[in-house]
Amino acid sequence: MNELQIASLLIVLAGVFGAINYLFFKLPSAIGIMIVALLASLAIMGVDAFYPALQIRDTVRSFVIDLEFSSALLEGMLGLLLFAGALHVKIGDLRQQAWVVMLMATIGVGLSTAIVGGTVAYALGVPLMIALVFGALISPTDPVAVLGVLRAANLRKELETKIAGESLFNDGVAYVVFLILVGLAFPTGGDSHGTTLAGAFQLFGQEAFGGAALGGILGYLTFAVMRRIDDYPLEVLLSLGLAFGGYQLATYFHLSGPIFAVVAGLFIGDVGVKYGMSEETRKYLDAFWSLIDEILNAILFLLIGVEVFAVAFNMDALWAGLLAIVVALVARLVAVSVPILMIKPFKTFPRDVIPIMTWGGLKGGISVALVLTLPDTEWKPLLLSMTYMVVLFSIIIQGLTIAPLARRLGRQPDLL
Repeated sequence: MNELQIASLLIVLAGVFGAINYLFFKLPSAIGIMIVALLASLAIMGVDAFYPALQIRDTVRSFVIDLEFSSALLEGMLGLLLFAGALHVKIGDLRQQAWVVMLMATIGVGLSTAIVGGTVAYALGVPLMIALVFGALISPTDPVAVLGVLRAANLRKELETKIAGESLFNDGVAYVVFLILVGLAFPTGGDSHGTTLAGAFQLFGQEAFGGAALGGILGYLTFAVMRRIDDYPLEVLLSLGLAFGGYQLATYFHLSGPIFAVVAGLFIGDVGVKYGMSEETRKYLDAFWSLIDEILNAILFLLIGVEVFAVAFNMDALWAGLLAIVVALVARLVAVSVPILMIKPFKTFPRDVIPIMTWGGLKGGISVALVLTLPDTEWKPLLLSMTYMVVLFSIIIQGLTIAPLARRLGRQPDLL
């Protein structure tokens, strides 16, 4: 199948599974589509087990592998999804939570990577550097999953800004950390980034700060053109060109595409909307990017559901996956608690911040995409199985219970 046929099939399946969810399960759209896709995948496996001569599983597995999930997400969808998510986060709101967001996206990611990596290496015998790679890819909260759930959870504005801001930025930081650790763990295979400590620091600065700078520059240039135009189709097209073209430009110059997309989206969604657009353009821009966000979310969660065909499960992998779920939650708790306790002498926090941010730190497609990019070694199937189990638990269990948890803890809790 060519790329157009694959894209057409994915859109059709996303629509069909979305309709099934709407009519029967009535779950949040993206999560419901993923669950229906997962159930359909398991049903196919069941049919194949009873009628092996049909070879349905092998056919579907070959198709899923040919989808190249990691390339589709990291090189295509991610920039648009991050840009769309950042459009709805206001810089003023984010500035009030700047220290919390910055510390969680840096120190928090580092702590989580170390805790997960160290535990996996000790408990499962995985080489330490490879275990740290797993820690880096499982540590970021997925902004796609998080922002989708936040819309339904109806959290307080300041808490929503903390979670959304952190998920947008820690994704980019964790991706850079992942590249560095892959370079150290696989110096002769895959990407050669960061094979020395000095090279690692240089890569981090180049990727993170370079991506942010490019996002600010291209965001400003696009805004400068928009404010001279009053034609909403053209301005929407300019925003799409910024998200698409800028992400590819960042990748070409080895800058962080995710951080570029976040910074550019924040700039257009705040400064551009306030000073560069008419009311009509604002309405169409918001509607367009909301639709892009919903469609790509549906396709992404569909892909997560069918990606089960690429995972090799056995009892060892299942036990390792259960361990990974527990360790990832503990690491998330530490990654949230330490930055908040560091700032606590200077600022008060509601008591529900730590539990909600811990439970609301969802993992998603980015973790699956990153693990699929690893070089083929004896450890890759285990890491893939662990990653997939953590992501499924995170999206299904945490994603469906974060809103009830927020309601139970109360909208206006006591201060720490």
